[in-house]
Amino acid sequence: MFKLDAIKNMNQEERLKYMLMLVKGQLSSEKDDLANISNVTGIIMACIEGLNWAGFYILRDDELVLGPFQGLPACNRIAVGKGVCGKAVETREMQLVPDVHLFPGHIACDSASNSELVVPVIKDNKVYGVLDLDSPVKDRFTKVEEEYFIKLVEILSQNINWDNI
Repeated sequence: MFKLDAIKNMNQEERLKYMLMLVKGQLSSEKDDLANISNVTGIIMACIEGLNWAGFYILRDDELVLGPFQGLPACNRIAVGKGVCGKAVETREMQLVPDVHLFPGHIACDSASNSELVVPVIKDNKVYGVLDLDSPVKDRFTKVEEEYFIKLVEILSQNINWDNI
């Protein structure tokens, strides 16, 4: 059972460090990869304020397919190169978008989303998908969060067999 009372008085970086600690605890106590990435989405939503969606899209046959997430129902499939998630896969680079309405080709799965952070999941030089974070707040994501979510995906890539997802 997770108890999150401690995060109420934490600053942003303390919350991010705590989030990584919870993720590492999850990975050490469970061996099922799907269960782990599912709980990671819950950990993110519990620790990070101002999000309306957190989840994974898994790359299958050159298309991103919806994976475990927290939030409203989302787009089931996204083509590589399309939207922020597809761009992250195509470029193999993190995408930090302060205002999604200014992003060419943005796909609005949830009309409430105004900013987005997408980190590609890459292991052994192969792209497996993305971690996608949405917020109703424009310019919501910080450089510090960018660094910590890159670390989170690196931790997952060291511990998850993405071929099983």
